[in-house]
Amino acid sequence: MPRYRSLDPGEIVRTLEALSTRIEERFPGSGLGRLCAELLDVARHAQARAAWIARPLAGLRAGAWVLVTLIIAALVTTLVTFRMPEQGFDLVQFIQVLEAGINDVVLIGVAVFFLVTLEARVKRRRALDALHELRVIAHIIDMHQLTKDPERVAGPGGDTQSSPRRSLAPAELGRYLDYCSEMLSLTGKIAALYVQRFPDTVAVATVNEIEDLTTGLSRKIWQKLMILHGSAGRPPA
Repeated sequence: MPRYRSLDPGEIVRTLEALSTRIEERFPGSGLGRLCAELLDVARHAQARAAWIARPLAGLRAGAWVLVTLIIAALVTTLVTFRMPEQGFDLVQFIQVLEAGINDVVLIGVAVFFLVTLEARVKRRRALDALHELRVIAHIIDMHQLTKDPERVAGPGGDTQSSPRRSLAPAELGRYLDYCSEMLSLTGKIAALYVQRFPDTVAVATVNEIEDLTTGLSRKIWQKLMILHGSAGRPPA
């Protein structure tokens, strides 16, 4: 595909590598740095997972179509070899035969549908498992910024014994929140990799939910940044 019409998994990985390095240099040994390293590992696995999901499962597809062919052949053979009784059917017998025939057709149709859609459902399950992992990571990122209150950092005390420890200067807090926002954005991009070449409606809807989640969480972070910049000036890049 053209370069700017598809997401490049390698670029996402490289962006996360740079972000992980930046976090570790500014906040060495921090929980946010370890979380970013975990997100980087997820992105590397996503590259292989997305490729597996996009690739046709030849063995599964061939097996499904063989079974479908056998089912249809069995149905055709049954119809061809069927013989009407010499005395014919009375109304009750006809209704019984018709009901049994309809039930058989419905069951065969369900079996054929199950086999034809088996590959898509296997891929969907793999994608949904991976997307659930990303949803959890997004919430963990939000937990890291939850207690980072710019009003407490920029203003004087009022803390209680149980208040979160204020260990970041305003400039450091700004960078911390920026890093959280970047990680949320990249989480949404990793999610989009799974449906780039697998336009399954359920998987696409789940990716949209994750993007809505990460966008909403980022919006909260930027509200904090606006408060911080308004009270203490913009932190250095």
